Amino acid sequence: MTVYQSSWNAQGAQALERREAMLARIAQLRALEERAAQISAKSRPVFDKRGQLLPRERVALLLDPGTPYLPIGSLAGFLQDTRNPAESVPGGGIVAGIGFVSGVRCMVVASDSGIDAGAIQPMGLDKILRVQDIALQNKLPFIHLVESAGANLMKYRVEGFVQGGALFRNLARLSAAGIPVITVQHGSGTAGGAYMPGLSDVVIMVRGRSRAFLAGPPLLKAATGEVATEEELGGAEMHTAVSGLGEYLAEDDRHALGIAREVVEKLSFRRKPESMAEAKGAWIAGQARNDNPRYDADELLGLMSASHREPVDMREVIARIVDDSDLLAFKPLYGAATVCVQASIEGHAVGFITNNGPIDVAGANKATHFIQLMCQLGHPLIYLQNTTGYMVGRDSEQGGMIKHGSKMIQAVTNATVPQITIQCGASFGAGNYGMCGRGYAPRFLFSWPSAKTAVMGGEQAARTMQIVTEAALARKGVTPDPAQSQAQFDKIVAMFEAQADAFYTSGLVLDDGVIDPRDTRAVLAQCLSMCAEAEQRQLRPMQFGVARM
Repeated sequence: MTVYQSSWNAQGAQALERREAMLARIAQLRALEERAAQISAKSRPVFDKRGQLLPRERVALLLDPGTPYLPIGSLAGFLQDTRNPAESVPGGGIVAGIGFVSGVRCMVVASDSGIDAGAIQPMGLDKILRVQDIALQNKLPFIHLVESAGANLMKYRVEGFVQGGALFRNLARLSAAGIPVITVQHGSGTAGGAYMPGLSDVVIMVRGRSRAFLAGPPLLKAATGEVATEEELGGAEMHTAVSGLGEYLAEDDRHALGIAREVVEKLSFRRKPESMAEAKGAWIAGQARNDNPRYDADELLGLMSASHREPVDMREVIARIVDDSDLLAFKPLYGAATVCVQASIEGHAVGFITNNGPIDVAGANKATHFIQLMCQLGHPLIYLQNTTGYMVGRDSEQGGMIKHGSKMIQAVTNATVPQITIQCGASFGAGNYGMCGRGYAPRFLFSWPSAKTAVMGGEQAARTMQIVTEAALARKGVTPDPAQSQAQFDKIVAMFEAQADAFYTSGLVLDDGVIDPRDTRAVLAQCLSMCAEAEQRQLRPMQFGVARM
């Protein structure tokens, strides 16, 4: 056992200043998440009048009480509906997360029908495509609580229509892979939305509330002149008794969610119970060791500099995440700015790769070696991003930085174990790639509020453009105007800083959510448990998804 001996003064002035800055960011995050919930809740009088539950109430009633729940993409769409941060409503018109239903870990998605009648908001499509990918990769039953006005025709974009087909394609892929797709139709599903139940394996409809039709009464009359009621075209009773689109007819939202819980219970998707001997051995082992880190998770708030100009020893972060703060550093003296560590999180053996500076030639080689070792052992890899990128300069280039960095990227790309990324601090340049950024499809990717993602820092970008501009003017014999030069510099810095911000990138669904640093261990533990369950779960894939008869 190698218990890490922390040298961090959590009560020092620097730590306390960083802590206050982080707490302010967390408060912003919670306020944004609460904004979406509050705006949705303003529709309560309408829902009450119809005898319906609000979307978040539906999710809460579906989930097992007191069990872990991992929200996905809560900031999706932030600053994409409006550039005013005081008015932007995050979430993409969808509530999504991973939680337990009748003891089974499931992906749960609900139309946020309290906002614009559930119409998909900017980035809502990207969000639902992402959660479908997560469900497929981790073999999670997919439960969709549908009540959506579909696309907002006033904001129609042809690319949204074309790309939207992937949503239905993914439902077919899930079913064919042997992953059940369950839809509770709480309200309307029109046109493309009607294919949500059509491509589900099990559909539950609510009497007097559920609607599913390719063309509602207005479009039907406009297109053909035919006049029909909503119930005749696509009501719950018609679909469960005549068309066969629905399997179960519920009396209200609560009844429908109760049926959904019964359906999940009958999936036989729970993890197989351990034998009595295994369970007893695990209990005894648990009593004999302390699984919790030896350092308080609250201290994570004061570790990361908001400006990323001050160095951070990322081993201090790992020590506050892993079991018993027990770290085994790999090649600690070689390529020291790249930190590779073996440890465990709630009993799951893992390998960490993180950064105490730029990635140099030795660091890239060490990381490549370590990735291959973890693949040999079958241990998931966790990347804690905090780097300005790969080292530049004459010595670095002559030392083969390009080829050694490429070797590391090849290892990340082709690793055979689950990879999980947490963007803690800077994520600049090719360092984002080499440290398993979004483009490298990690199994999960979350950000701390302090994270920044960009091709380079704002000031570096501005200085680069200033040098290029001044050189171009000099070739023409023109003297640069200092005021114009400074104005351009400030504009570029502002542009880069705005787009690098974690809330902005999360709004573009470039991560799976922004998390409180204190929750990092719990989030990683849930992700690792999902990976382990997916490894054990035996699916029965088919050539095609379940076709409705």
